[in-house]
Amino acid sequence: MDKKLLALLVCPVTKAPLEFQPETNELVCRASGLAYPVRDDIPVLLESEARELTAQEREAK
Repeated sequence: MDKKLLALLVCPVTKAPLEFQPETNELVCRASGLAYPVRDDIPVLLESEARELTAQEREAK
């Protein structure tokens, strides 16, 4: 994930910054508890495409 692009992206729900998780290829927003997929190097920032973080994932940093 390009660091310049990541610096510009925010969660569409909370407007909080996103954190890239290379293990799952997702952009994570801890404020909303959602993980947005990255498909073919393109972030899919749609709430309907996001998955909810587990309690363990929310606490991990």
